[in-house]
Amino acid sequence: MNKSELIAKVAEESGLSKADAERALNAYIDTVQNQVASGGEVSITGFGTFKGTSRAARNGRNPKTGEVIKIAATTSPSFSAGKTFKEAVAVGASTLKK
Repeated sequence: MNKSELIAKVAEESGLSKADAERALNAYIDTVQNQVASGGEVSITGFGTFKGTSRAARNGRNPKTGEVIKIAATTSPSFSAGKTFKEAVAVGASTLKK
Protein backbone atom coordinates (compact mmCIF):
# COMPACT_ATOMS: atom_id res chain seq x y z
CA MET A 1 0.00 0.00 0.00
CA ASN A 2 1.41 3.37 -0.96
CA LYS A 3 0.59 6.79 0.52
CA SER A 4 -2.28 7.61 -1.86
CA GLU A 5 -3.88 4.20 -1.22
CA LEU A 6 -3.50 4.77 2.53
CA ILE A 7 -5.14 8.19 2.24
CA ALA A 8 -8.05 6.68 0.29
CA LYS A 9 -8.50 3.92 2.91
CA VAL A 10 -8.35 6.39 5.82
CA ALA A 11 -10.92 8.59 4.06
CA GLU A 12 -13.20 5.61 3.49
CA GLU A 13 -12.90 4.28 7.06
CA SER A 14 -13.26 7.65 8.79
CA GLY A 15 -15.84 9.36 6.57
CA LEU A 16 -13.39 12.19 5.85
CA SER A 17 -12.82 13.57 2.38
CA LYS A 18 -9.59 12.47 0.71
CA ALA A 19 -8.25 16.03 1.07
CA ASP A 20 -8.97 16.05 4.81
CA ALA A 21 -7.48 12.56 5.23
CA GLU A 22 -4.33 13.67 3.37
CA ARG A 23 -3.97 16.77 5.57
CA ALA A 24 -4.42 14.61 8.69
CA LEU A 25 -1.86 12.04 7.52
CA ASN A 26 0.66 14.74 6.56
CA ALA A 27 0.18 16.44 9.95
CA TYR A 28 0.74 13.09 11.69
CA ILE A 29 3.92 12.40 9.71
CA ASP A 30 5.28 15.91 10.31
CA THR A 31 4.53 15.71 14.03
CA VAL A 32 6.26 12.34 14.44
CA GLN A 33 9.30 13.47 12.42
CA ASN A 34 9.66 16.73 14.34
CA GLN A 35 9.28 15.06 17.74
CA VAL A 36 11.82 12.32 16.98
CA ALA A 37 14.24 14.79 15.34
CA SER A 38 14.16 16.94 18.48
CA GLY A 39 15.15 13.96 20.64
CA GLY A 40 11.69 12.95 21.82
CA GLU A 41 9.59 9.92 21.16
CA VAL A 42 6.01 9.26 20.08
CA SER A 43 4.28 6.36 21.77
CA ILE A 44 0.89 5.12 20.56
CA THR A 45 -0.51 2.52 22.94
CA GLY A 46 -1.07 -0.79 21.16
CA PHE A 47 0.59 0.40 17.96
CA GLY A 48 4.19 1.21 18.83
CA THR A 49 6.85 3.78 19.62
CA PHE A 50 8.86 5.99 17.30
CA LYS A 51 12.17 7.27 18.66
CA GLY A 52 15.73 8.07 17.71
CA THR A 53 18.58 5.68 18.46
CA SER A 54 22.21 6.76 18.71
CA ARG A 55 24.99 5.00 16.88
CA ALA A 56 28.50 5.61 18.13
CA ALA A 57 31.34 6.67 15.87
CA ARG A 58 33.27 3.71 14.55
CA ASN A 59 35.87 2.61 12.07
CA GLY A 60 34.78 1.10 8.80
CA ARG A 61 36.56 -0.15 5.73
CA ASN A 62 36.28 0.99 2.14
CA PRO A 63 35.41 -2.27 0.35
CA LYS A 64 37.12 -1.17 -2.86
CA THR A 65 40.48 -0.10 -1.42
CA GLY A 66 40.49 -1.74 2.01
CA GLU A 67 41.35 1.65 3.53
CA VAL A 68 40.14 2.26 7.10
CA ILE A 69 37.69 5.15 7.29
CA LYS A 70 36.01 6.88 10.21
CA ILE A 71 32.22 6.70 10.30
CA ALA A 72 30.71 9.56 12.29
CA ALA A 73 28.25 9.11 15.15
CA THR A 74 24.65 9.51 14.08
CA THR A 75 21.08 9.22 15.24
CA SER A 76 18.69 6.99 13.30
CA PRO A 77 14.92 6.72 13.57
CA SER A 78 13.54 3.48 14.95
CA PHE A 79 10.11 1.96 15.50
CA SER A 80 9.20 -0.63 18.11
CA ALA A 81 5.89 -2.36 17.45
CA GLY A 82 3.41 -2.56 20.32
CA LYS A 83 1.84 -5.74 21.62
CA THR A 84 -1.52 -5.29 19.87
CA PHE A 85 0.19 -4.57 16.53
CA LYS A 86 2.48 -7.60 16.88
CA GLU A 87 -0.47 -9.86 17.71
CA ALA A 88 -2.51 -8.54 14.76
CA VAL A 89 0.38 -9.19 12.38
CA ALA A 90 0.95 -12.68 13.81
CA VAL A 91 -2.73 -13.57 13.42
CA GLY A 92 -2.79 -12.12 9.91
CA ALA A 93 0.37 -13.98 8.92
CA SER A 94 -0.95 -17.31 10.20
CA THR A 95 -4.23 -16.72 8.37
CA LEU A 96 -2.40 -16.01 5.11
CA LYS A 97 -0.30 -19.18 5.37
CA LYS A 98 -3.37 -21.46 5.37
